[in-house]
Amino acid sequence: MTRRIALLMAGTALLSACTPATTSTETMASTDTSTTPAASGNPLTADWAGPYGGVPAWDKLDVEHFPAAFEEAMADYRREVAAIRDNPAPATFENTHVAMMRSGQKIRRLYSYWGVMTSNLSNPRVQQIEAEWEPRLSAFFDEISLDDKLFQRHKAVYDGRVAAGLNAQQMRIVERSFESYVRNGANLDPAGKARLTAINTELAGLFSEFGAKLLADEATYIFVTNEAELAGLEPAFKASLAAAAAAQGRPGQWAIKNTRSAAQPVLQFAENRALRERVWRAFTSRGDNGNANDTKATIARILQLRQDRAALLGFANHADYRMQDTMARTPDRAMDLMMRVWRPAVARVREEVADMQAIANREAAANRTERITIEPWDYRYYAEKVRKDRYDLNEAEVKPYLKLDNLVNGMFWAAEQLYDLRFRDTTGTISVFDPQVRTFEVTNARTGAHVGVFYLDNFAREGKRSGAWMTTYRDQQRLAPASTTIASNNNNFTPGANGAPTLISLDDASTLFHEFGHGIHYLLQDVTYPDLAGVPRDFVEYPSQVNENWLLTPEILNRFATHWQTGEPMPAALVEKIRNSDKFNQGFSTVEYLASAIVDMKLHNRSTPVTDIAAFERETLAELGMPREIVMRHRLPQFGHLFSSDAYSAGYYSYLWSETMDADTWAAFEEAGGPWDRTVADRFRTVLLSTGNETDRAEAYRVFRGRDPDVRALLAKRGFPTD
Repeated sequence: MTRRIALLMAGTALLSACTPATTSTETMASTDTSTTPAASGNPLTADWAGPYGGVPAWDKLDVEHFPAAFEEAMADYRREVAAIRDNPAPATFENTHVAMMRSGQKIRRLYSYWGVMTSNLSNPRVQQIEAEWEPRLSAFFDEISLDDKLFQRHKAVYDGRVAAGLNAQQMRIVERSFESYVRNGANLDPAGKARLTAINTELAGLFSEFGAKLLADEATYIFVTNEAELAGLEPAFKASLAAAAAAQGRPGQWAIKNTRSAAQPVLQFAENRALRERVWRAFTSRGDNGNANDTKATIARILQLRQDRAALLGFANHADYRMQDTMARTPDRAMDLMMRVWRPAVARVREEVADMQAIANREAAANRTERITIEPWDYRYYAEKVRKDRYDLNEAEVKPYLKLDNLVNGMFWAAEQLYDLRFRDTTGTISVFDPQVRTFEVTNARTGAHVGVFYLDNFAREGKRSGAWMTTYRDQQRLAPASTTIASNNNNFTPGANGAPTLISLDDASTLFHEFGHGIHYLLQDVTYPDLAGVPRDFVEYPSQVNENWLLTPEILNRFATHWQTGEPMPAALVEKIRNSDKFNQGFSTVEYLASAIVDMKLHNRSTPVTDIAAFERETLAELGMPREIVMRHRLPQFGHLFSSDAYSAGYYSYLWSETMDADTWAAFEEAGGPWDRTVADRFRTVLLSTGNETDRAEAYRVFRGRDPDVRALLAKRGFPTD
């Protein structure tokens, strides 16, 4: 949410950039502070005070301040934009583009607070304000982006760009900004603009509605009264379930929250098949129960409005509209990549199911019980048995070595070895929005220079949306007034109960390193113009997916995977087992994800909107040949990536697109002699991580690698045939 609004405010260019600042003596009405209104006293719109160029005043966070803060910030931004729009001087890059990039600071700060309120600290009052204000804010930003007089100033700069003596980054800003204006409705007639605003306003309300319904379903619990049903679950996890039940007023019971972080360990380790089925059905039915929280009608309306908007803007469909400014460019290119990986992944699933079924049959024969057929609620459980059988590896023996605090230290250590980023714990010195949030100052290990501030919010709580994400509260820029990055990682790990350390799974550890990869990307950013800081959707996940690779390096496991009780490092034999099983279960993980990505693309790459959500999902999966033993990672009724905003709609493929570059990048490290090669790391940083969107990202990748990414590296990494 924060990044979306920041991009909308960046001259509605929806971009970002990097070049030396230019000096100008032109009159810039937008910087005339003589007409700036006096401060209101609302803490949410005040300048940030404190160290590091100012930090958010989380201790002043009060949901009741938001309505007045929105009014004030909108009025302030409207005044700034009007001054730029009405400047009597001829339009130039400096008095139009630079002025727009410098405007909107108050509303940017406000959205940092609002993003945390809606994602990390939601409650019924927050949802009430969200339902009221998101449509109003959407209409407000349309008012800015569809202002014809403002567009004409941008067009004047665009028309005169060749003679203006602009450098490469300035030229890129001007051209991409103009293209974005046109793509998003600047050339519509007044009736068309009014219709576009109505569509965007209604969509904003529907996104909030979808999010509230999903959060309500994820706030439910499955209660267990008989401890015997929990056989197979590790003691620390059981203790956390008991603590959750006590917090819900049911001491002596165990509460399994309807979120991935609570459901997945049950599906993976619980011996009680009936409990696994119960948890699986609850989790996969979120948003699909025919009750007040059912999301299907909301989704159908979103799809209709998306198609209406695409047609209004001159696009064939929503996918065509959304993919104009991506690396893939077209739905067909994205589908070609997905289908190339889909076929070997499905074939691998059949092999995995056969292995699991063989173990289930042996167990039935040995125990003289009735044979079962592997069902979706059995997949993770029997996959663990196959892992144990084939590699003598049980994740239960790995988890005691995966203490969260140690792994956090490990990911920081890796960032210093690769990129000279040093993290100093500053928890307690600046305010946070929850007592469990940790803070760090980030500096350059070689020069000591301040780089940014990093917040780490690791734990699940009531009112926090599920999943994991990274956001920035402030972005780096060298355009005066210069700023450094304030970034945040947000996870949903289950904390250890009663003061016990938090132990996480290998999957959670990958998530930890993944989100930190996003943080590294933005902490390393070194750009001048904020209009060239953002990257295409199908590039966003690339740095984060690359960073996952360092988790299983011997250097990380040997140094930081130490037993939580003895402090002994993970035995070499266990490390070897983990590495040997690196390609294990790749059929499942690939099909689970790709099913969601392909359904997303098929849902949006059509001119007739889907109305029967359940039937479309069912029929599309059948056409694909979806294995019956697997469910989509995100079924449509709970697919927040698609329906809580436009962000990943017709874009969930981007994880695979990014992972193709990730696998090819990891191959570059391996070709150079290993994952800690500083020559490759420096090239990765300077060409791809620190440069924002200075140049076309596909071209930047070619500069880095000397060619386009090779999908065979991805297939090999997953253990699939490469021919």
